[in-house]
Amino acid sequence: MIAPVSLHRLGNAALIVTWNDGRRSTYDLRALRLACPCAACVNEWTGEKMLRPAQVPEGVRPVRIFSVGRYAIGIAWSDGHDTGIYAHDYLRRLDSGEPPVPSP
Repeated sequence: MIAPVSLHRLGNAALIVTWNDGRRSTYDLRALRLACPCAACVNEWTGEKMLRPAQVPEGVRPVRIFSVGRYAIGIAWSDGHDTGIYAHDYLRRLDSGEPPVPSP
């Protein structure tokens, strides 16, 4: 099972994840916020993105990152949003260039 072994912020611009297979992924923080897979950001039935880029401030950043079991991380954002759970496999797909499929 692929899982992060460390998370580090690179200033207010990026999140660096080191995975247990040695891979390092760098995520732009605003892009990560825009990719939030929660039901408030993505329609649960249609998969349509409900979150619009204009709704997310340019300087959005995590105020808290926490583990959700052994399968995901949760991020509380500076814009007040805190319901997004980013499954490890979803994060890897975001980094791989594959189209991300929202986590259930």
